[in-house]
Amino acid sequence: MWDLSILGIDFYHLINWFIIYSFFGWVWETCYVSVKSGKYVNRGFINGPFCTIYGCGAVSVYAILRPVSGNLLWLYVGGVVVATALEYVTAVLMESIFHTSWWDYSDNKFNFQGRICLGASLGWGFFTVLLFKVLHPIVEYIVALYPVFVGEIGVCVIGIGYVVDFSFSAAAAFRIHEKLPIIEAAMEQAKDEMLVKMHEKIAGVGFAKEATLESVKERLGDVEVLKEMEQKRAAAVAEISAELQKKKEAMAAKVGHNMQRFVKAYPNLNRGYKLHNLKNIRNRKEK
Repeated sequence: MWDLSILGIDFYHLINWFIIYSFFGWVWETCYVSVKSGKYVNRGFINGPFCTIYGCGAVSVYAILRPVSGNLLWLYVGGVVVATALEYVTAVLMESIFHTSWWDYSDNKFNFQGRICLGASLGWGFFTVLLFKVLHPIVEYIVALYPVFVGEIGVCVIGIGYVVDFSFSAAAAFRIHEKLPIIEAAMEQAKDEMLVKMHEKIAGVGFAKEATLESVKERLGDVEVLKEMEQKRAAAVAEISAELQKKKEAMAAKVGHNMQRFVKAYPNLNRGYKLHNLKNIRNRKEK
């Protein structure tokens, strides 16, 4: 099994590279999202420290583009094409299997179905060059540090743990399309109530209760008052978003640990899938 060759690379090295790249991807995603959100976020489909899509993507890109690794231009272009194709196929497969979308580029310019976008694709090209020139030599060095028998045992142990972890995570993912709409409906109701309170709070900025219409018009012409209203509006919106996310995570926790983790790690969870469904419904009605 270990000597099985795939695109000229033996299975032993492919699976070891896959594990290391999955771990590196998890570290990158978790650090980036945690810093951005200001709190620790375990980013990934499973509980363990692995992002499978990074492992699959890195190994696939390396195996496919090895023949053009000596040409930076072809390497970059190949990275854009191959990685984008992998991202699109992964998105479609996960939506088809779990009836849920895990990322959504609908707000990005030059996106296609919200599953891929030009900005991300160009970034994949740069990542591919970095992969060949910097990351892969490091990964090869790491694999060469330990004896083959240690690598084989490690792969088996990690593989068993991964399968168990994936099974529990997948079981939770299959329930998302049933449970998440209920949670989101409750969040919409809570959001409406919070927005009413926010407007009442902002409307009173700089105005006395007994203020006349003329005095209100005069105050609205004051730049400082308008600036204060905008600052309070922005602060209120941020406060509402944070409060809604806490409520959403609390409701998801009642369903299960993995559901809570998905909601926490992927704020736009299921958004793209819903947009696709709405678009399909409109198209059917037009026909």
